[in-house]
Amino acid sequence: MNSEIVESFAQMVREKGIDKDILTGIVEDVFSMMVRKKYGQDAKFDVVVNMDKGDIEIFLEREVVETVENPMTQIDAQTAREISGEELSVGEDFVEVIPLVTFGRRLVVSAKQNLNQRIKEIERESIYNEYSNTIGDIVVGEIYQIRRNEILINHNRNELLLPKSEQIFKERYKKGDTIRAVVKEVRKNAGNPVVVVSRADPKFLSKLFELEIPEIYDGIIEIKQIAREPGERAKVAVESHDDRIDAVGACVGMKGVRIHTIVRELNNENIDVINFSEQPEVFIQRALAPAKLKTIELNDEARTANVLVAADQVSLAIGRNGQNIRLASKLTGYEINLIKEGGEDEYDIELVDFKEELGEELYLKMIDAGLETAKDVINAKLDTLLAIEGLTEEKIHELREMMKRDLEEAEVDDDEEEGEEEEEGEEETGTQAGSAGTPGAEAPAVDAEAGTTGEGPATEEAPPVDPAPGGEHAAASKEEPTKD
Repeated sequence: MNSEIVESFAQMVREKGIDKDILTGIVEDVFSMMVRKKYGQDAKFDVVVNMDKGDIEIFLEREVVETVENPMTQIDAQTAREISGEELSVGEDFVEVIPLVTFGRRLVVSAKQNLNQRIKEIERESIYNEYSNTIGDIVVGEIYQIRRNEILINHNRNELLLPKSEQIFKERYKKGDTIRAVVKEVRKNAGNPVVVVSRADPKFLSKLFELEIPEIYDGIIEIKQIAREPGERAKVAVESHDDRIDAVGACVGMKGVRIHTIVRELNNENIDVINFSEQPEVFIQRALAPAKLKTIELNDEARTANVLVAADQVSLAIGRNGQNIRLASKLTGYEINLIKEGGEDEYDIELVDFKEELGEELYLKMIDAGLETAKDVINAKLDTLLAIEGLTEEKIHELREMMKRDLEEAEVDDDEEEGEEEEEGEEETGTQAGSAGTPGAEAPAVDAEAGTTGEGPATEEAPPVDPAPGGEHAAASKEEPTKD
């Protein structure tokens, strides 16, 4: 029986990776509990576990006395002689080996439950420690279950969770697929720790760059900042610590081979790679590429930037659904306000268009306060807005962000309509208009010098806002890209 118990413990060591010494200590504690329950807390005993030989022995020590007052700690001389076959005098210690069968079924079942509980606790602690030390690292596992849009991944016999919020929305998963993700967090709870992994976190993109680009892994090139809308587009600012190596060229690779590997892993997410700059004006200029900027006015305290662009550059600066300017703001840390050359009041939206979002009562109060358009609300002083009943700072921030997005989209739609009208006019007069690409055509290949897989003519050189050293746009770098 002893050898069977020890063999089952040895199997736990092999299957669950529990340290043998730790398991030996647990077994000793469990059997000690059994002895105390049977013989009392004052009992003198010793539990010896030999995992190699498969032995568990319990030695109970009792004092030899003439008259037994406590049978748990004392034994009379005659009984001691009968058990041991030796002559023992009063006052000597009698040591007896206690067979496990004498403990009874109840104690054995209780000990088994206690043992299982202790082992589960060790497993939980082991899982927590293992994955806590790998936060930020990429793991590769197999999808074994999909439930309520959550993905359960098997990794080294442990369960990892990929929540819907950490998935790339365009991806479709199925059971049995191999999947890569970054360990984002480990949560402790009543059961096993919940290991949350992510494919949408910017850290995942950063780690993919580190895996695919040796210069980043070696520390020669550093990723300074990442702004990402998973599955759609990302901007990555990089800096080279070696003047001989072009950071953008090294990341893109010869004919885009390096960046394409990352793009495929992210389900064809467009990635713009730009050179980082300590000068905010230069950094903002590069982040808004391929748009050409006229001037940039910074407010370092408020972390805002007013950017003046020509009318034909507005749609490029804003990007599809405002994506380019949003990512540029995240990347640079400045709230970028785009101003169209020739007057910024050309585009505005009547407040009545937001009546449904505001509600009848709040809409009327804002009209009474003299706020008639979206730009009236955006440019109004905070104190003025707070004086309106029903508005809080949080609500004001939400409304302004919503109105800014609608204004940006209105500008883009207007520019696109103008472009379509111009093309129609050219076709009528027999003039053939140049096309940047055919709808539905294959995505453009990455330009090794442009450092981008995004949309738009990234190879055009954006003029520097200030003729500061290093202010030229990284996408127009003439250096030969680093070879793989």
